[in-house]
Amino acid sequence: MKKNIAQVQTLLEALPYIKRYSDEIFVIKYGGSAQLNPMLKEKFARDIILMYLVGIKPVIVHGGGNAIGKTLDKMQINSHFVDGLRVTTKEIMEVVEMVLSGSINNEITTLLNMHGAKAVGVSGKDANFLQAQAIDQDKYGYVGNITKIDPMVIQKMISEKFIPVIAPIGAYEQSGHPGFNINADTAASHIAVALNARKVIFMTDTSGVLDGEKELIHTLNEEDIDTLKEQEVIMGGMIPKVDACLHSVKGGVPKAHIIDGRVEHALLLEIFTSEGIGTVIKL
Repeated sequence: MKKNIAQVQTLLEALPYIKRYSDEIFVIKYGGSAQLNPMLKEKFARDIILMYLVGIKPVIVHGGGNAIGKTLDKMQINSHFVDGLRVTTKEIMEVVEMVLSGSINNEITTLLNMHGAKAVGVSGKDANFLQAQAIDQDKYGYVGNITKIDPMVIQKMISEKFIPVIAPIGAYEQSGHPGFNINADTAASHIAVALNARKVIFMTDTSGVLDGEKELIHTLNEEDIDTLKEQEVIMGGMIPKVDACLHSVKGGVPKAHIIDGRVEHALLLEIFTSEGIGTVIKL
């Protein structure tokens, strides 16, 4: 009986959030351990289905750096990083697209569909909805910055009750061009702005943004982030994530979240509880 009462209390706590977020678009950057661990994959799929069933409109943008690296190793293709970016030759770009638009995207859409969703996989090259140009062709090769997004492509899918699953490959206006490898965090933030999303959520392998004592910081704004960068508290791989969050909120997304994807049902805990589990960035 006590267990049943506790379950009811949990549902009652979630009810205001369900009402608040019904019919809203949430962009979710899916990556890290949540994308690799079989048990966490199942939890993620169930979280997305529950969000979908209560009226939230999830849009998933996924990474795949580990899988790309493993595939390149198997194919005996050498690759290296400069400034944290994988230098992407035309040969490597073919592998990037094969892994992101192929195996990873198919795995996510299949998993969601098996759990009862209507998920459809797309690449940024589909209908050229995500256009890009080289950051620095000589230095990074086919690594791109987003120059334009056509939100109508994704909005059409959402209106037809589909869950879009997006591989961050950028298109280029020139015919026959191999496209661009886009950072998934960057892609998620730009897509969230273009769709006027209510939230953008970045799933990571850390509990969120940590202070100098390695304690979780629950809320941040731009001034806080600038200070923590100067103090080198925010550094390394966390910098592009907070920058993506700032791009989102400056572009009109009310809140951006960085959460620990290693936690079971991390999405539901962040969205439907008053405490949440990660860091919220807002203006």
